[in-house]
Amino acid sequence: MASSSDTLVIVGLGNPGPKHAGDRHNVGFWFADQLAAHLGGRFAPEAKLEAEEWRGAVQGRKVRLIKPGTFMNRSGQSVRKVLDYYGIAVPQLLVVHDELDLAPGVARLKRGGGHGGHNGLRDILATCGPDFLRLRLGIGHPGHKDLVTDYVLHAPGKDERTRILDAMEAGISAVEVLATGGLEKAMQQLHSATPRTDATGEFGPAG
Repeated sequence: MASSSDTLVIVGLGNPGPKHAGDRHNVGFWFADQLAAHLGGRFAPEAKLEAEEWRGAVQGRKVRLIKPGTFMNRSGQSVRKVLDYYGIAVPQLLVVHDELDLAPGVARLKRGGGHGGHNGLRDILATCGPDFLRLRLGIGHPGHKDLVTDYVLHAPGKDERTRILDAMEAGISAVEVLATGGLEKAMQQLHSATPRTDATGEFGPAG
């Protein structure tokens, strides 16, 4: 397919199926659903992409909103198919994911970096390289690495969930700025709109 030089691909990460719908690890899916609803859209399955997709525009910029149909550790398989099918370069990819190193209610934008133990990011890095944007949605940390798997595969408490959803609202506003105003402007808006706290809830760098 011909190159879509100005298209923004937004991928929310999660595990498919009702069993995982409420998990902390699925906040990327939550964000994708919330953004689609905000834009008045609905997802449709796209077998050729191994994903659900919504096509539309944000602030006049063409957008492909994606929820991979693969499990988290194979997310890159679907993302690579989307980029190849539409002829979209990796720098035009925004991946939305849960972030253990940020407290619930905190959201941060950045470009590049490692996977930090996140299996979805690990697979996307393997298939696409590091030069993509990330919207990191804080879910907090259970306190010990041995507790992480069980923690991310369970639902947050009511207060945590409310804070995460509030951060998503700020994230949606930042995506609208990103679509037309660029990364720096979007980062400035988002990082001033959500708290500067780390996973423990302590005051920390905006990072």
